[in-house]
Amino acid sequence: MRLKCIACEVLLRELCLAAATSPHTLDLVFTKKDAHDYRDTLRDTVQQEIDAAEADTVQYDAVLLAYGLCGGGLVDIRARQTPLILPRAHDCCTLFLGSKERFTEHFRECPSQPFSAVGYMERGDTLFHEAGVGSDEMSLRQLIDTYGEDNARYIWETMHPNAQNQPVVFVDVPETTPRSAVEQARERAAAAGRTFKVLPGSIQLLQRLLHGPWEPDAFLRVEAGQRISGVYDWVKIVEAVDEPDH
Repeated sequence: MRLKCIACEVLLRELCLAAATSPHTLDLVFTKKDAHDYRDTLRDTVQQEIDAAEADTVQYDAVLLAYGLCGGGLVDIRARQTPLILPRAHDCCTLFLGSKERFTEHFRECPSQPFSAVGYMERGDTLFHEAGVGSDEMSLRQLIDTYGEDNARYIWETMHPNAQNQPVVFVDVPETTPRSAVEQARERAAAAGRTFKVLPGSIQLLQRLLHGPWEPDAFLRVEAGQRISGVYDWVKIVEAVDEPDH
């Protein structure tokens, strides 16, 4: 099969490794991490890439989306001509962990808990994924740029009163994470007065996305004429709904 994969750049290491052993012909395109700061921006960016793939002279059998719901950023994404395949995931933490079951195990009690991974660290200015990123709220980096360091942190702590009490989780994908990245994250968390926890990651879910088959319990298939809708539970997470007839 000929497949187009559209992905957040934080997953570049893992997806390039998975692509190297895929039985399919793959074309990969990566969007900026900053596109997650506002869900409408992410939605528009991903839809434009899908539409560009469908307008390409290459005919793709499917377009793969390496994202989670990302604060609703993938809601209302449309498959106009080519099927879309995406993992059942709330955000990229699930993709780093390797399954929605592992995300539920570790994050069910606190789904907005800060996390990081090597790909998240090395892209953009933010080291950790904090609550508010991937929604319509301003990220901590945007607040700092707008209001200055001290004012920004006051605003952030007011908006997220429990954020500073939450440990930072670092997802360590063994195939792609240098030891220096773990230690850098540990030091940054300590400097911020945060506790630090390492969870073992897995490339498995991203391999399954690029290799197939796409089992319906782990992946959603959106057929031409359908769009993505959010379910926001711990099992289904996303569903495909038909576009209304005009």
